[in-house]
Amino acid sequence: MTAVARAGSAPALEESSKLRRHFGRFDILFFLICTIVGVDTISTVASSGGEAFTWMVALAILFFVPQALLFAELGSAFPQEGGPYLWTRMAFGHLAGAINNFLYWVTNPVWLGGTLAISAVAALQTFFNDGNAFSTPAVLVISVIFIWIAVLAAVLSFRIGKWITTVGAFARFALLGLFTVSVVIYATEHGVHGLGASSFAPTAAGFVALVGVLLFNYVGFELPSSAGEEMRDPTRDVPFAIARSAVASFLLYAVPILGILLVIPADRVTNFGGLVDAMKSVFTVYGGSVAAAGTVTLSGLGQLLGDLGAILFVLCVLTSGVTWIMGSDRALAVSGYDGAAPRFLGVLNARLGTPVRVNIFSGIVATIVLVLAQLITQGSAAKFFGAVLGVTISTTLISYLLIYPALWKLRRSHPDVPRPYRMPLHRVLTVILMILLVFTVVQLIAPGAPFAWFGSDYRPSGWNANEAGLYLVTELVPVLVFIGIGVLFWALGKPTRVANAAAAAAVPAAPAAEDGALVE
Repeated sequence: MTAVARAGSAPALEESSKLRRHFGRFDILFFLICTIVGVDTISTVASSGGEAFTWMVALAILFFVPQALLFAELGSAFPQEGGPYLWTRMAFGHLAGAINNFLYWVTNPVWLGGTLAISAVAALQTFFNDGNAFSTPAVLVISVIFIWIAVLAAVLSFRIGKWITTVGAFARFALLGLFTVSVVIYATEHGVHGLGASSFAPTAAGFVALVGVLLFNYVGFELPSSAGEEMRDPTRDVPFAIARSAVASFLLYAVPILGILLVIPADRVTNFGGLVDAMKSVFTVYGGSVAAAGTVTLSGLGQLLGDLGAILFVLCVLTSGVTWIMGSDRALAVSGYDGAAPRFLGVLNARLGTPVRVNIFSGIVATIVLVLAQLITQGSAAKFFGAVLGVTISTTLISYLLIYPALWKLRRSHPDVPRPYRMPLHRVLTVILMILLVFTVVQLIAPGAPFAWFGSDYRPSGWNANEAGLYLVTELVPVLVFIGIGVLFWALGKPTRVANAAAAAAVPAAPAAEDGALVE
């Protein structure tokens, strides 16, 4: 295995010595399934109608598969701790690495506190509270417990934590398998009431509306490489796990989405909580009924399976947050002892080998987001908060604007590094990835551009046609703030960079190399 040339770097050597190799081939596979398959977004895709399935298949070919090939090469050729951060830093320097890594990291605590926690609450309300909303204090208590369980799971050593993500993967198999079987039984008993063939025809407006969530669903192949030095054999296991998780993840998305579209009436497929509502409807085949107004009542075995489905759903969204926190927190910690973030954050726990300080930091950010989401609930404030939350989640996609081209740069700057797997047609496929990514980022910030910026088919719900400029400012400001924090982290990491450089210069045997060079 190659190693990053930071000879004499006391922080890197000190922190790396705390790591243990607990991450095996099937651990990586189940971790990836847990990372990529987010049950909270299935209904968001299905709510866009039949063309959602068409675009999902198209983007699987044009985006999902090329991305898998790209990360199979990077993850097996450069299997160091910090994965996506380190590839970016090696390719483009500490400043680019610091900014990109903060964008990559900040999405996850916001997602945990702003979307996943509320999705879990929605499932519990639907099945355990007869669909009635919990009080605000109850929502806060349940959500805070949810957040800090996720943080605790991320704090645990990978020797234990990997089993949590494995359980999460099997929870997805169980939940989506049960739902799919129930959809088939429901269709047999009640007929197919969903969409006709014509609704699957793709449109430009549909693509613009869907491309953000579909690409968000399809990213994550690089995440296990954040724990590269905790893998037993990354050169062999990363390509193996990526190939199999790509097939499994696509099926886990495609089958239930197609089932929803074909069986559930279109007017009953909602964005928020849609999968949970669809589960409740199809579980009536085991006991229960659907009133003419659409009210669903479960009984007997239907109620029992509904409760089980709710528990599995909560477990799925919880482990989605756990996997992303595990990976992105490790990347932020590596940037701390590599000189692209405050050294305080770049500390691994000696006993657990995990970035406990960053884990706690993530939990605090997630809790703050949760509280703000509950306090800002009415009027224009809610609209602005929703817009900021959306762009915060989109920062994950923005961060890939530097992660993808790192492949090209590292092929030129490190041609002698052994590559157990090489991405075929890397120039063509990377260009396709970048085009799709740039287009998606533009749509997230300026919906409809360049077709009909902020037109009726493109602008988010709750915004008026004359608010295009205001929306643009609302979307850009958080991104600029996060970039500014990334620059601040880079500045705060200067003492570490200076110390690392001085230590490396004091080692006569260390070869002279550019920032991020590799040595055997």
